[in-house]
Amino acid sequence: MDYVYGPGRNHLFVPGPVNIPEPVIRAMNRNNEDYRSPAVPALTKTLLEDVKKIFKTTSGTPFLIPTTGTGAWESALTNTLSPGDRIISFLIGQFSLLWIDQQQRLNFNVDVVESDWGQGANLDILAEKLASDNSHSIKAICIVHNETATGVTNNLATVRKLLDDYRHPALLLVDGVSSICALDFRMDEWGVDVALTGSQKALSLPTGMGIVCASPKALEASKTAKSVRVFFDWNDYLKFYKMGTYWPYTPSIQLLYGLRAALDLIFEEGLENVIRRHSRLGTATRLAVEAWGLKNCTQKEEWYSDTVTAVMVPGYVDSSEIVRRAWKRFNLSLGLGLNKVAGKVFRIGHLGNVNELQLLGCLSGVEMVLRDVGYPVKLGSGVAAAAAYLLNNTPLIPSRI
Repeated sequence: MDYVYGPGRNHLFVPGPVNIPEPVIRAMNRNNEDYRSPAVPALTKTLLEDVKKIFKTTSGTPFLIPTTGTGAWESALTNTLSPGDRIISFLIGQFSLLWIDQQQRLNFNVDVVESDWGQGANLDILAEKLASDNSHSIKAICIVHNETATGVTNNLATVRKLLDDYRHPALLLVDGVSSICALDFRMDEWGVDVALTGSQKALSLPTGMGIVCASPKALEASKTAKSVRVFFDWNDYLKFYKMGTYWPYTPSIQLLYGLRAALDLIFEEGLENVIRRHSRLGTATRLAVEAWGLKNCTQKEEWYSDTVTAVMVPGYVDSSEIVRRAWKRFNLSLGLGLNKVAGKVFRIGHLGNVNELQLLGCLSGVEMVLRDVGYPVKLGSGVAAAAAYLLNNTPLIPSRI
């Protein structure tokens, strides 16, 4: 039998879904209740106000949709665009590829800008396309902020600057599934028109809630967008917002209480501290990879992700075997290489409610697996490099000073 119970707790270091904190688990451990009672609308109202904080917006309108990131993608597209609309979309890895596939299947005219996997979005080509689009035929720019397959983070501030420099009115739609609430994200400052994330990533919740935030410009576009939408229609939500009942259909009650607990934990730590923690974990992981003599799939430092590191292996090693043995021998879950990088990389997720000591445990496990598959890693080398950095860069927990 392929599956056997592994003693101890599973060490979950895929880039989502991530570990769920105990307070969140306890908050969700409750019975169903009537979502038309006064309690659920009161809870929803506070959630809608507080999720705006993780997007860093005061003017955006959030929607809590019982779906995954894929559904949030569809919500962003169908509420703002019409079939045949020209959009520019960047292909830099598996998840941007999947979003592009969705865009094409929804009958948009997708202008794909492709980069090698491990590179960021080619913004020079974007500049050329914006400069030549005098008729403003481009209706939207679609970009994945953090490409989970390759560990690449794109510079959204530069995208906004290009749109402003060319005075182009295209909407900016951003997949922030593996970035929002972990990486620096500024919806209002960067002029993002639709941003979205998923509950199972940095929020450290179970899968099942897509959180979409729309700017006033996006809401205005939704009034004339002709794409067919039913379940994901923002107008249905807005109607119930005005009524004060908030839900056009049955919400996931337990996830709402979980979201309340997750946001409370984030605000207690401080959002900027959460972002700095992810930066420390990302840096420590990259130092470990360097100490192992391996390379990061991400080709330039400016694109390094602080939520996931894609580690390249030598040609004689199958990265899928690393993932398989990590799980089978040590109850350690690592991310597979996907599509073009299948068998060539494995991924270490370091996002969500995870601390420095947990990461060091993961890195120790990776070292043992690397040795097990025949890669001549010096045991302790990556752990030592990461630990030395973390020792000098991890602050005291404020409440315990």
